[in-house]
Amino acid sequence: MSGAYMNSMYTQIEKQFNIPASLVGIINGSFEIGNLLLIAFVSYFGAKLHRPRIIALECEKKPGSLLWIFVMVGNIVRGMGETPIMPLGISYLEDFAKAENSPFYLGCLHTAAVIGPFLGFLLASFCAELFVDLGSVDEITITVTDARWVGAWWLGILICALLNLLVGIPFWFLPKSLVKEGETNEPEEMSKTSVHHTNLLHYFIPDFTPFLKALFRNPVYMLFICITVLQFSAFNGMISFMPKYLEQQFGKSASDAIFLIGVYNLPIICVGYFFGGLFMKKLKINIYQAANIAFWVSLLDYLLYFAAYWTVCDTSQVAGLTASYEGYQVSYAENTLLAGCNRDCDCPLKIWDPVCGNNGITYVSPCLAGCKASRGTGKSMVFENCTCVAASGFSSPNVSAILGQCDGEENCDKMLHYFLILTLVCSFIFSLAAMPGYMVLIRYGKMSLKPEEKSFGVGIHGLASRVFAGIPSPIYFGALIDTTCLKWGATTCGGEGACRMYDIVTYRWLYLGLPAILRGVSYIPSLYPNYILEVSVQKQKLQEKCIWCKRTGVEIRKLMK
Repeated sequence: MSGAYMNSMYTQIEKQFNIPASLVGIINGSFEIGNLLLIAFVSYFGAKLHRPRIIALECEKKPGSLLWIFVMVGNIVRGMGETPIMPLGISYLEDFAKAENSPFYLGCLHTAAVIGPFLGFLLASFCAELFVDLGSVDEITITVTDARWVGAWWLGILICALLNLLVGIPFWFLPKSLVKEGETNEPEEMSKTSVHHTNLLHYFIPDFTPFLKALFRNPVYMLFICITVLQFSAFNGMISFMPKYLEQQFGKSASDAIFLIGVYNLPIICVGYFFGGLFMKKLKINIYQAANIAFWVSLLDYLLYFAAYWTVCDTSQVAGLTASYEGYQVSYAENTLLAGCNRDCDCPLKIWDPVCGNNGITYVSPCLAGCKASRGTGKSMVFENCTCVAASGFSSPNVSAILGQCDGEENCDKMLHYFLILTLVCSFIFSLAAMPGYMVLIRYGKMSLKPEEKSFGVGIHGLASRVFAGIPSPIYFGALIDTTCLKWGATTCGGEGACRMYDIVTYRWLYLGLPAILRGVSYIPSLYPNYILEVSVQKQKLQEKCIWCKRTGVEIRKLMK
């Protein structure tokens, strides 16, 4: 819930502190930095300690501040607090569940883990509708679709912080060990010699380096990491900037964008996780079959993904940015903001205070629209005698403009629904493949790793995902998005602030194209693990037959034939 909420509110934080998307990417990656600081040690040492109680110790993140650096520090602390959940929680479940039941349990676990983000998106949608200075501003002259609107992002952080504290408490009361499902023996306690070990570091550290070497020398395990890094980079970059994408491409408010993402994607992912785990349990799918299912189902999702390039809207006409003052399409240059109709007005060029002329063209400010007078107050203010509106060839005696950008075309709403339906289908297919793919990692770990290496293997897998995907992907996604900015906001000192308007065509190609490249490359190393797993399954079958032939006296040569 906290993660989904923060991902949804990064655009609001960007506007609040007037920072570029690349810096927002660093704040996003700071969660992974906090996770990174502890993941290797928690996943290794934690497996030898009381796993539920380690999960219970979460840190409460800071509620926010006037400086973006405090938001980043809070995100680092949140990352540290969530570190134990995956490596210790998954291994705790795997240790005490029946082998045939664990895929179903993991499916239930991942299903529950989707409910939180769904609630996070709903909370973010609600908070984004509220103005950031809640209760302290008498009259707000901008609407929620305005590029300058900042939602009450800090409010949900306080709610999530309290809930994080409460949900950690029950873990404290779970036992260190459970009776293996289907068995009646009591769990074995650690021997007194290990409990009363005089030097805990001497007890923990000796196996650390050998475990690490064993993982790095395992080719299939390393390829799994490569695949995960590429896939997670694509997913993390997309989800981090999806609310901004819906805002810019389809003209939705931050609140509407967040709500639509949550409603269209998360419930269907929940269903996919559940049925993915259920099918594996009912059909008793082996590791090789699971690898093939994960590969081909994921590939189907990847091919459908390219249909998103056809869900496009026309670029909105903004005088001096995407259109000339006569209404023709132009390429952007700073000096095109000035034209004959406003050249004598001495207008500031860095300000962003858009108005919509009654000719359907948006102007960067009333001054740049050439407006000479105004009437009314607040949101109902109307600017009159606008020379640039008249210069566009608009034949009307009333050349005026109102606050805010002009609304998009009706066709844009239709394209938005096509895009959302496509993401719904792709999310369902992807979630069906997620559980078989995850079980390949877990089961292959059982085949090739010692039981005591299992938690460590999951932890290193998570560590690599964060170092090479979780931290850098939102940063370079944000930096690429910044290159498509057409109009930057200005800070109080005159420097560049947050972007107010993007070139949506270039934005779309970069936002959709980079994940397509990353995911496409990830399918190349996927072929080798499938081959290795097939060989492993065949070897296991042959070994079973050899044991049978020795018992029955059948010659091995005959069996080999």
